[in-house]
Amino acid sequence: MENVPPPAEELAILDRELVRLDARRAQLLARRAWLLTVVQQHVAPPPPAARPFAAPPPDAAPRSVQNLLLTLGGILLTIAAIAFTLVSWGHLGIGGRSAVLGALTVAALAAPVALLRRTLTATAESLAGLGLVLMVLDTYALHRVALAETGPLAFAAVASAVLAALWSAYGLSLERLRIPLPVAVLTAQLPLPLWSLTAGPGAPPMEWALLATASLDVAVALWTPTKPGLRPLAATGAAVTGGWALLIGGAQSVTADTPLDALAPAGLLLAAAGVALFAAWRSPSAAVPCAAVAGLATIAALGAVARASVPEGWSVLGYLLCAVGLLILVRTLSPRRLRPGLTAAAGAVHALAALLMLPLVALTLAGPLSTTDTVWSSATGPTARGALGVPLPESGLTAAPLVLLIVAATLATASRWWVSPTATRTAAPGDAPDETTQHDRAGAPEAPTPAGHPAPEPGTPGTPPPAGPAEPSAGPSPTAAAWPAWGPTTGAPSGPAARPDRRAAAGTGALALAWAGLFVVPPALDLDYVATLTLHMLLTAAALALAARPAWTARLAPAAVPVALTCSLAGAGSVAVLSLATRPATFTVLGTLTAALAAAALAARGPRAVQAVLACTATGFATALLGAVAAAAELPPHRAALLILAVPAAVALLGARLGRHPVALPMELTGAAAGLVAVVLAAGDRPTLALVLALGGVIAAGTAVRAERRPAAGRLAAVLFVLATWVRLYASDITTPEAYTLPVTLPALAVGVLRRRRDPGASSWTAYGPGLAATLLPSLVAAWGDDHWLRPLLLGLAALSLTLTGARLRLQALLVLGGTVLALDALHELAPYVVQVVGALPRWLPPALAGLLLLAVGATYEQRLRDARRLRDTLGRMR
Repeated sequence: MENVPPPAEELAILDRELVRLDARRAQLLARRAWLLTVVQQHVAPPPPAARPFAAPPPDAAPRSVQNLLLTLGGILLTIAAIAFTLVSWGHLGIGGRSAVLGALTVAALAAPVALLRRTLTATAESLAGLGLVLMVLDTYALHRVALAETGPLAFAAVASAVLAALWSAYGLSLERLRIPLPVAVLTAQLPLPLWSLTAGPGAPPMEWALLATASLDVAVALWTPTKPGLRPLAATGAAVTGGWALLIGGAQSVTADTPLDALAPAGLLLAAAGVALFAAWRSPSAAVPCAAVAGLATIAALGAVARASVPEGWSVLGYLLCAVGLLILVRTLSPRRLRPGLTAAAGAVHALAALLMLPLVALTLAGPLSTTDTVWSSATGPTARGALGVPLPESGLTAAPLVLLIVAATLATASRWWVSPTATRTAAPGDAPDETTQHDRAGAPEAPTPAGHPAPEPGTPGTPPPAGPAEPSAGPSPTAAAWPAWGPTTGAPSGPAARPDRRAAAGTGALALAWAGLFVVPPALDLDYVATLTLHMLLTAAALALAARPAWTARLAPAAVPVALTCSLAGAGSVAVLSLATRPATFTVLGTLTAALAAAALAARGPRAVQAVLACTATGFATALLGAVAAAAELPPHRAALLILAVPAAVALLGARLGRHPVALPMELTGAAAGLVAVVLAAGDRPTLALVLALGGVIAAGTAVRAERRPAAGRLAAVLFVLATWVRLYASDITTPEAYTLPVTLPALAVGVLRRRRDPGASSWTAYGPGLAATLLPSLVAAWGDDHWLRPLLLGLAALSLTLTGARLRLQALLVLGGTVLALDALHELAPYVVQVVGALPRWLPPALAGLLLLAVGATYEQRLRDARRLRDTLGRMR
């Protein structure tokens, strides 16, 4: 049943629908107009229609062409003025000369005033440049005509100062000109250095002239109006002239012989430091480099006086103490803006001082190697300086420990100053929150909606997306809040991932330098042999303890384990070589090091790699200790090899105890290296070498009992047993090849039988081929060169039995190897008789027999071909 509304109600419904359709149409039209605007903006305009008589487009912009023409015109006028001054000068009188140059200069300098009023800036620039050149020519003319007796350098100094002042006034009066002020700044670099070169009565030294020029450049860079390129030019001039002044002052301070002689360059360096500090204070953008230069100049000034006051070898310590004082001053009194640069300067001096001491540390570590040619030849051993192997000045050695220890103390203190990057800094009151740029989404304008009518839903197809408010910006990340003053503000990650942990680096460096500083104390004080060994052993033990227990240094140096491990190994190697001077020291040091390394490996709580390195090193020192025992017992090398085998045997037992521990494999490999040393020592005596190889095979076989070592250790044991057998046979002068090959063949065939039982589908070549080839091929080669009948007979019987067995059991390897060897052996035995028969037959008979054979094969070719295929298939079905 249909429910039809009354006509009046239906008319109202139709009116509402028509109004809604009109509103929808208006929205669609607005959307269409916006889309047309966007499309027209992104689509390139079509190329204009070609006109046959139209002028070609210009190749360059009108402004560029104008500038080019003006530049060329100014250059030509300048060349003409120079040529007139130098060539045509003598044709005019004094009045004419002055009038011409004066008129040209005044005209060239006055013309830009009128041109700037008409906004002809490029033309004004060209004429102003010409006027500046003419002023230089006027100065030259003045010197040639009126002041010819004045010295060239003195006149050039005064003239450059006057020209710089005039050009500065000219450029400041005409601010729209860009040439005069930069040219004035460049010219201002000349007066004081030229005055210094005159060497007149009141002329300043060159270094002070350069410093004064740099001071003027700093003033220009700080207080001049913001002209394009003017401040960078002045800053560059300050850097160049100030740099030369610092180099001259530094060279003078280094070559000063007395403190009084060092005062003059020290004053220059301090004055330069004051200028740099002033520039750093007034210019935040250049605060770090300027403060760093000031710090280096201050350290160089004070260190120069200290260097001239102390002995020669203590000069580095004097500079270092000045750097330490600067750091203390920076920490307590300096403004925050200057701290980074001053700290960097002091840190650079600390790093340089430590680098200068590192050769002595390396020499202390490696110096005992020079005494290895006198092993156990001394009763007391060399002194610490005698162990260096290189004569060094006494004054240069004494200060080395102090330098390294002071740098270590500074780094340790710095590690307490710096906050770890993992700690979150609490925002201080007044800190500005991070500002993030918000980008509103570009959308189409909303279509006008007739008043009184409902707007369509935002998700209606065809409507533009609503231009809502911008999304709120996310707050700063925790890592960004932790280090707001470090790292990039945008475009790069911040926090610990983008920045090294300075606290850990400083603590680790302090630990390494402190150890190095204490390690060079014996050569610095020239301690005796026992004291040197004792101190080096204590330092090695301390480094071992720090490497084994990282928790002890976790607060000061979180990354100290690799450094401590490196120091301990280097110290152990050095003291071990040093102990070779006397026999008691050798046994004491090697025994102590072996025990200490083993204890550190057992007590290690750090990474497994550290524990493995300690265990392997302990194994190496144990090997060295047994070698020392053998040498003390005056055992020959091949007897000492038997003693060395105790190391791999003990390591194998310990490896069985450790099982699958990560340390087991590296330690067992080190034990295998000790076994290789034993083999090398026993190489001079063949019976002993065979015994050593056999014992090594026993150790490897014992290791192969463990499931995780069975594949590698089992193969190694087999190889060692075979080598032991061969060496023993060779030592007994046995030359029969079967004596060497059968010990290989029989175990290999036994292994092949076991494999075939476990895997019946295994190939006979894999199971039996290597073992059979190891005996058959050498025996066949020997049989072909043997004149007796026994070996060929036995080889033929063995090959026949293998062929029959292979045919019976359908084993391809046995059949092919046995048949091949049998055929070659029979050929060798029948060859003499065949030769005799062939020699007795007529010459025509062999070709006739060959022809008959070919005829027979050709007549039965298809049958022979089927037989060959059948034989191939039969062999292919065999295992």
